Parts: sequence; C-alpha cells; structure tokens
Amino acid sequence: MKYTINEEKIVFDDHYKIVKAKVTYDTFNGKQITTKRLAFERGDSVAILLLEKETQSILLTKQFRYPSCKNNEGWLTEIPAGSMEENEKPEECITREVMEELGYKTNHPKLISTFYTSPGASTERIFLFYAEVSLTDKTGKGGGNDAENEDIQLVKIPVSEIASKILKLKDAKTILALQWFLLEGCR
Repeated sequence: MKYTINEEKIVFDDHYKIVKAKVTYDTFNGKQITTKRLAFERGDSVAILLLEKETQSILLTKQFRYPSCKNNEGWLTEIPAGSMEENEKPEECITREVMEELGYKTNHPKLISTFYTSPGASTERIFLFYAEVSLTDKTGKGGGNDAENEDIQLVKIPVSEIASKILKLKDAKTILALQWFLLEGCR
C-alpha cells in the first residue's frame, strides 16, 4: 500500500508547529482516498525507567503539567523524559535529561522500545530506555532546568509497590514502562 503527501503547509509556528497536509493513500479495498490532515510537530522525545539498585526503587519525577490542568490534575508523576535537540542522539539526550531532572548520571541505557504517543495527531516518537543506577550516581542537584522554568521533585517507588500504584498514575509512557518492568525487567 502506498501514500503520497501532495502538499504541506505550516499553519501554526510557536514552541511547536502544526502542519496541514493534503494526502492521498491506498485503501484496503484497492481504492484511494485524498483528504486533508493536521499534524502536531513536536519532535522526538526520550524517556527512561530508572532502577536504583541499593533501594530497589524506581526513580520518578513529579512536576507541573499545564495541559493536565484541563482535567484538574496539575502535577503528574512520571518517568524522566525530555525533548531531543536537533542532531542529538537519543542516548545523549536521555543522559542529559536524567542529570537535569534527577541529578543522576546514567551509563549505557538500554533501549526498550520506540513508539508514537498519539499517531492520529502527533509526529512525536518516544525512545524508551531502561537503566540501573546506584546511590553513588547521584552527582548533581536535579530539580529541572532553571532556564526552562522547571521545578521537578524526585519520587522513589519501591519495586514491591509498583503493581499497587501503577493504575493511580496518569502518564502513558510511565504506565507502559512500569508494565514492561513487571513483565520483563524483574526476571
């Protein structure tokens, strides 16, 4: 099956972009559809599930998220994550983000999966990693990037409590990462 992007135009350009496109694509019954679609161009992101070995705890962040205020939930608990800079490798980005947000240095993060966050609306992919850290890897202050007005709190959840807390979380990438951990990481 094939598709053609006939035309693309940026219709909103601020911190993120929205692109309007005219596309033609093959259907499952052998015909074609030509239509207009919008895409939220956010760029690629990284996220990581961190296990602190000595405490057998998962390291999470708690921070204010404006979009979640629309549902009366301003602060979310999530795995560390961030946006990739232009020409930045996912491994470099996640190392930078973990230091900024939590103050831990990470070595050799393992790629678990790459997935789209909302493929019907956004171009964003997340490169999801896993790494184990030690108490001695806490070499920075964490708390977020002051230049980006971030205010991030470290949250530790013991591995033994993941199953009872997972459904209280509201962030999809965090739920996905914790489910992976329960299925694969604990082996």
